[in-house]
Formats: sequence, C-alpha cells, structure tokens
Amino acid sequence: MIKFGTGGWRAIIADEFTKTNIQLLAQALSDKMTREKTYEIVIGFDRRFMSDIGAMWAAEVFAANGITPLYIPKNAPTPLIMYAVKELNCKYGMAVTASHNPAQYNGIKVFTEGGRDADETVTGEIEAVAEKVTEIKSLDDFDQAVQEEKIKIIEPFNDYIDSILSMIDLGSIRNKRLKILLDPMFGVSKTSLQTILLTARCEVDIINDRHDTLFGGRLPSPSAATLTRLADLVTHEHYDIGIATDGDADRIGIIDENGRFIHPNEIMILLYYYLLKYKGWRGDVVRNLATTHVLDKIASDYGQVCHEVPVGFKHISSKMEETNAIIGGESSGGLTIKGHIRGKDGIFAASLLVEMMCVTEQSLSSILKMIYDKYGYMIMTECDFKFSAEKKRTFETMLFKEKKLPDFTAVVDKVSYRDGVKVYFKNGGWIIARFSGTEPLIRIFCEMPTEKEANQAAKEMQDLLGL
Repeated sequence: MIKFGTGGWRAIIADEFTKTNIQLLAQALSDKMTREKTYEIVIGFDRRFMSDIGAMWAAEVFAANGITPLYIPKNAPTPLIMYAVKELNCKYGMAVTASHNPAQYNGIKVFTEGGRDADETVTGEIEAVAEKVTEIKSLDDFDQAVQEEKIKIIEPFNDYIDSILSMIDLGSIRNKRLKILLDPMFGVSKTSLQTILLTARCEVDIINDRHDTLFGGRLPSPSAATLTRLADLVTHEHYDIGIATDGDADRIGIIDENGRFIHPNEIMILLYYYLLKYKGWRGDVVRNLATTHVLDKIASDYGQVCHEVPVGFKHISSKMEETNAIIGGESSGGLTIKGHIRGKDGIFAASLLVEMMCVTEQSLSSILKMIYDKYGYMIMTECDFKFSAEKKRTFETMLFKEKKLPDFTAVVDKVSYRDGVKVYFKNGGWIIARFSGTEPLIRIFCEMPTEKEANQAAKEMQDLLGL
C-alpha cells in the first residue's frame, strides 16, 4: 500500500492514508535506519487534516524502535523541516504533507542527508521493506514519550529564518519599503514569510491565512486560476507584488504590480538572470524537462550550461550537486539556490525576488520585459487530463510501445523518452506528455515562440490521444 511518487507518498484520507499505513511506513523506515545504525529523525507536519496526528503516530513508531524523533511541535513549512535535517546532521527527515494536492489527500515526504528529497533508491527500499513488515512497534502515549525524552521537541524556526536573512540584501530591501500582499493559501508560510519581510521593513498584508483544511474550496497550488483574488487586490490596492505559496510552502506563485500571474518558468528566468547579471554569480542551472528552454539561452550567454533532468526535485538536487549549479527548479513553482537547502523553498525564493526588485529598482514586469527583449519570448501551455486504469494502459501502449506521434505542423528535431515522451522542434519549441507522479493525470506541456504555435502542437497531441 506504500508507493512513492515524484513528491513522496500521497493518498486519499481514510482510503489509503490511514493510521495503519502511516505506522507501516514509519516501521519500514525504522527497520532501514536500525540496519544502518542511524538513530535520529526530524519529523514535522503541515496544516492538512490529520497531519499533526499522523506525525505523532509516526513519532511513536520510531520511538518504540529505539530511534529518537526530533519533533517540531507546530505546523511547519516543508523547507523548514528540510533545513532542520541539514543543520542537525540527520540522515533522515519526514514531513506529513500532501503539498499542493487536493484537500482529500495527505501523505508523507521523506528527506535524506543535507535536507533533500529522498531519491528512488531510498523510497524503493522503504517500499520493499514495508511489504515484509510483520510487526509494527508503537508507543501508545506521545506525551509520556516526550517526558521520558524518547521523543525530543525541537524549535528550528529562528535558525531557519536567520539563515534566510543572512542570504538576502536586507539593506537594499529596507530602503525601498515595498508594499506586499501575501497569500499562504491556508497553508504554513504565513509566519515565516511575514517575519522575514517585516524584518526587512516591508509593508505586509495577508489574505487566506486562517486554518482551513479544505483550503477555501480551492486547490492549494498557486496558479493563474487559483490566485484571482490575490491578483485583483494587488491591482486595486496598488501593491508592488503579490506572493502566494502552496500548502506546504515549497512552491510559490507571483502576481506582478499589474495583476499579471508570473509563471514559475518566468520566476526561474528572473532569478537566474538576477544571480548572473546583478549578483555576479557564475554557475550552471538545472531544470526538469517540462521547464522553459529560455534558461538554456541565458546560461549560454554567460558561458554556463543548462542541465535537463526528469521530473522530481530529487533529480534537480542531485544534478545541482554534481555540476555545482547555482539554481535549479521546475515549471510547477519549486526552486532552490546554491548554499541553501537541497530542496524546494518557496519562502527563500520569494525573499530573493523581493531583493531583486529592490536592488534593480525595477518592477517585475520591466525586468521580465528586459530579459525577453534580449533572449526572445516563449509561451507555455499546460493541460491536465484524468484517466481510468484502462485508458492509462492505452496511452502507455500508444506512446511508449508503439511510439506513435502526431503529424506535427512544426518540424521535429528529435524525440526523447527519458520521462514520458518529449518532442523537440527545430524552432526551439518542444512538447511533452507524461503521467503525473502525484495524481492520476496525464500532463501535456508545450513551449513555443507564439501562443498559436503552442496551442496547435498541444491540440495535435491531444487529438492523437483522444483527449
């Protein structure tokens, strides 16, 4: 019952996300850690329904197995939990969260040394061990275990905030007194982002910050469709920027001063260009294969390399370490910067965007226009489609066994089956169709020089698949 996707184990509450399965996963990881003679693990949780209780259930299992949970007692952003794993030199960490999935989901993310997402080797071992578990050991009194120090309470919040503050140009931000509107999307970023921005003397207002396990009836994923209220308020109340984070705060969504949604691709473009041109950094960039190729042009212009990896932030973290890249990210809104944790951090990314606006003394729209004027404009279309198990088998046969492709209008350069099927066009554009690793969806991404070309290629792929 424990199967990890690209973003951890996620399941529908009361279906597969149950006390038994939470304990099973914790027991499997406990068995693995015991064999490795590793006896501490960081545990945290977000604001989803049952996240706090699920974290306690997991902690009770680890403690019963002689492993000390270093337990964060208040709901915490996933990047804060990853930071604690890194700073406390733990080999493992765990967050009870389903990130940006719909409200009926919950799940568990597992982290490894340095504060990174567990790779397929680690998650595969956990799955294999879970299949062989015959007994789950668990304490039955969390509070007593805390009193007996079988579970240790930790408070990494201040250290995490201070770490981010040390990496941004507070002086430049203080001089500008930006007016900022935050939308935590009923998630866990409010306290962290508010603390950082108020420390930098920004004027900060907040919406959607109450505890609502239904996320206001919306998907807790920052997108143009889910941030319409933020966009309206930014425009009408004359904010300099609107910042939103997903449910566990590892991804961001940005609204510019004109109320326009800044696509995560554009966030990556903005920050990589800023690091190179204004901060004088040098280094490669890592993106997944569904993220903009404008990054390739920027890297080439500065004598650097853009590395393409499969979807899943663990691939980005690994390639960044291998190549000493300075930034890595994905079109879904997650990114990280060299010198911070080795996983996604929407809070740090938002802070750096604010710094960029203050240092350059330009609005987001003007900086982005400058970049597009230099490197050329590309537009991306995205479509998600649900499918049945039978339909999935049909797609797999068509795309990966028979390797059928549409008769595209655009001229094809090459095709890759590294993660899904990705077609590269001679005009610099591309299209990919792949199965989601977190939900039962097939996703089609297409980037082309014009919206017309992007829509045309996407329609040709949809027609082939009967979508």
